Amino acid sequence: MAIPAQRDARAQVAFTPALEIVTPRAQLPDTIEPSIASEIPALMDLKQAFLTHGVNFQISYIQDTFGNVTGGVQQGATYNSVIYMLVDADLAKLAGWSGATFRVNAFQVMGLGLSYANVYNLSTISSIEARPTTRLVELWFEQKLFSDMASIRVGQLAADTEFFTSEFGGLYVNGTFGWATMFAGDLPGSGPGYPLSTPGVRVKLTPNEHLTLLAAIFNGDPAGTGFSGEEQAVDLNGVNFRLRDPALLFGEAQYAYNQDKASSGLAGTVKIGGWYHFGLFNDNHFAYDGFSLADPAGVGVPQTHNGDYAIYGVIDQMLWRLPGDEPKKGVAVFARVAGSPDDRNLINFYAEGGVNFIGLLSQRPSDSFGLGAAYSHMAPSLAAYDQDAAFFSGELSPVRDYELALELTYQAALVPGWTVQPDLQYIVHPGGGAADPANPAQRIPNALVIGLRTNVTF
Repeated sequence: MAIPAQRDARAQVAFTPALEIVTPRAQLPDTIEPSIASEIPALMDLKQAFLTHGVNFQISYIQDTFGNVTGGVQQGATYNSVIYMLVDADLAKLAGWSGATFRVNAFQVMGLGLSYANVYNLSTISSIEARPTTRLVELWFEQKLFSDMASIRVGQLAADTEFFTSEFGGLYVNGTFGWATMFAGDLPGSGPGYPLSTPGVRVKLTPNEHLTLLAAIFNGDPAGTGFSGEEQAVDLNGVNFRLRDPALLFGEAQYAYNQDKASSGLAGTVKIGGWYHFGLFNDNHFAYDGFSLADPAGVGVPQTHNGDYAIYGVIDQMLWRLPGDEPKKGVAVFARVAGSPDDRNLINFYAEGGVNFIGLLSQRPSDSFGLGAAYSHMAPSLAAYDQDAAFFSGELSPVRDYELALELTYQAALVPGWTVQPDLQYIVHPGGGAADPANPAQRIPNALVIGLRTNVTF
C-alpha cells in the first residue's frame, strides 16, 4: 500500500524521545544536585569547588536494555545508552555579570533502540533512542531582568526542556512522555525536541511566585529536511545552526500552587499553551486537482496548507501528601492533551496520563512507582487515504487509527545519583495500526516489552 510522500518516514518510526536529566534553570543552585559524587569525597570536593566559583559540571550515563517478548515486526532485544555532558556557568560569580548564565551540553548516543529495530512503533520505547553519534544539544546565554521577574534566553535551544512538560511524567521511560509523539510527528524534522535542537529566542516572565509566562521563536525545521525522516543524518552533530526555515512559535502560561513544604493544600501545576508553524504543509488525502492522492487517475501532487498549529494543556496534581514530608511525596496524577488540524498532520489528537506513588516506603523514601498511558490518534485524513489506496489497488490492507502505549515502572534509588528502573510496556497498534512488512494485509502485532534502565549521575 502506498503512503503519501510527506508521510513516508513518519508512518514507520518517529524518533520522539526527550532526555530529562537536568532540570532547566536560569541560576545555578548553591548545593549540588543528587550525584554519585556524594559517595566519593574527593570528587564531591572538586564539584563543590567548581560550584563555589560559579561552574557546574555534570556527566550522566543512562543505559537501557529492552526486548519485545511478543509482537512487533520481530522479537529480540537491544542495548542503548547515552552519555550526557553539561556545563552551567553563573557569570555573576565568574565575571561579575549580574543575572547572566551560560549553558553548553552535548551527548554521545550508542547502541540501537528497540522501536527502530523491532517494534516499529511511534512512541519510542526508550526516551534516549536516537541515531548513534556525538551531538551538541544546547548552547545558550540567558539574562535575567527586572529583579529576576523576566529573562531572555538566546542560542541553540530545545523546546522540550520548557514547553509541554509534565513533572510527574518525567518518571517514565517511553519517549512520548517527554517530547510527545504528536509533536515529533507533526513538526518538520521532528521539531526542536530530543535529539535535535535549533537556534531560537525564549522570553520568560514571572510576575509572582505562582504565574509563569513563556514565549519562544525557533527555526522551524532543525535540519531543513522536512518530513523525509533524514533529520538526524543530515544534522549529525547538531551544529547546522539553521536560520532560513519558516518560524515556529511556542507560547505557554503556567500556574503553580501549594509548592512549599508549609502549604496546607496539595501541590499542583496547570499549563495551557500552543504552537504555530509558518511553513507550508501537504494534505494527507487530496491532491491539488481535488482527487485522492491514491487515485492513479489524479496528478498525485498534494494540496498545500499555509501554516500549522496545536493547542495543549498539562496538569500535575498531588492527590495525597505523605504526612510531615515534602509537598511532592505521596500519590500524584498527571495528564497532557493536545489537538491539531486533521488534514495536514500525522496525529490530530494526543492524550496521556498516569498515577505515581512517590516515596511511600519508609525504608526507601527516594523510590517511585507509576502506571502511565499515552494515546496517539492518527489523523482521519490518513485513514481516508488508506481506504482509497486499498480500493484502487484491490489489495486488503489495514487502516491506521491509533497507537496506545501503556507503561508500568519502578524507579529505585540505590544511592544519591544512581537509580535502576525495571520497566514493562505494552504497545497497542504499533505505528498507529500500520501494515506489518512481513504480512501487509495485517497490522503490526501488539508488542509486550520488558527492560531495565540504569542512570548514574556524576
